[in-house]
Amino acid sequence: MRVTVVGAGVVGTMHAWHAVERGHQVVQIEREAEARGASLRNFGQIWVSGRAGGEELEAALRARELWEGIGGRVPALGFRPNGSLTPVRGPLELAVAEAAVARADAAARGYKLLTPGEARALNPALRGDFTAALYCERDAAVEPRTAQLALRAELLKSPNYTFLPGREVRDVTGAGTVRDDHGDTHHADAVVLCTGAWLGGLVRELAGPDLPVRRVRLQMMQTDPLGEPLTTSVADADSFRYYPAYASKALDELNARQPQPDTAAAHKMQLLMVQRADGGLTIGDTHEYEHPFAFDTVEEPYEHLTGVVEFLLGRPLPRVRHRWAGVYAQCTDPGKVVHRQQVHEGVWLVTGPGGRGMTCAPAIAETTANELGW
Repeated sequence: MRVTVVGAGVVGTMHAWHAVERGHQVVQIEREAEARGASLRNFGQIWVSGRAGGEELEAALRARELWEGIGGRVPALGFRPNGSLTPVRGPLELAVAEAAVARADAAARGYKLLTPGEARALNPALRGDFTAALYCERDAAVEPRTAQLALRAELLKSPNYTFLPGREVRDVTGAGTVRDDHGDTHHADAVVLCTGAWLGGLVRELAGPDLPVRRVRLQMMQTDPLGEPLTTSVADADSFRYYPAYASKALDELNARQPQPDTAAAHKMQLLMVQRADGGLTIGDTHEYEHPFAFDTVEEPYEHLTGVVEFLLGRPLPRVRHRWAGVYAQCTDPGKVVHRQQVHEGVWLVTGPGGRGMTCAPAIAETTANELGW
């Protein structure tokens, strides 16, 4: 079978990976020299802990398994099963963590409620004052800025894989026929459009104006090396307000009695933090849903995040050396992991994983491959 994959972010690259693994001939087309979107501008987290129960959690757990297997073959991915800690303060935040540990699927996630001493034994960098910490053993991480490069280097070892960067797809006609802006035509048995946050132009023409996907903007930052290991990923209790796994009466009580600080509420914030291979910290994030998005970053969210991190670490944050904004595509149906739609004979659009893209991409692509009979 011949497969054309449009888009070289993590979702597109994982579709190419599964197709090559199953023995098919793959051409992957990317409009940039390399993907520059949300697949690079994220935490690199394989984030099982906050996923909604049911299909979303199953996808995350399957993806976690696939990431680990691929990481064993491709060490440059930087895969590490580091787990995560969410320190909590006070009885209201503690009650939400206790409700999470009481979930029927808590064991599948690897949830444990730790004392401060147990949490610091696991991650000595957390020297701040907190009541307890929710541990998720199944969380993991990869290096987002280099993951696609590492995967592509492995794919290029196969004679069945071709990568065509710097080409924008202009037309999709017939059964699996793609024309790019170089004037070249690519024929395949199946075409998968993994176009990320690019939802206009050809995507709109093929999928129609009512695509159930929206764009979300975020701000993040990265520091100089911390100078010591941050052995787990770290979240704060505001992540309870953002991720569906934590929905409970205890969360309702937290929201009612202990609202977020004004800056965090205005920018729909949570703290997520992961240490990079060079020792720096990737820290975020914000969420902006209303168009038109701002073209610049604003400083107040960074100041808020710095304060939260410094409290948890009990030390000053290293110098911030990168700040950036990014945009990702998210399904408007919260019950769907991704939007998968046949838009033409032999052509499928796969988009809208939202903040689940890095986590779930291997499982999303595997499901596509299975449904299309690759």
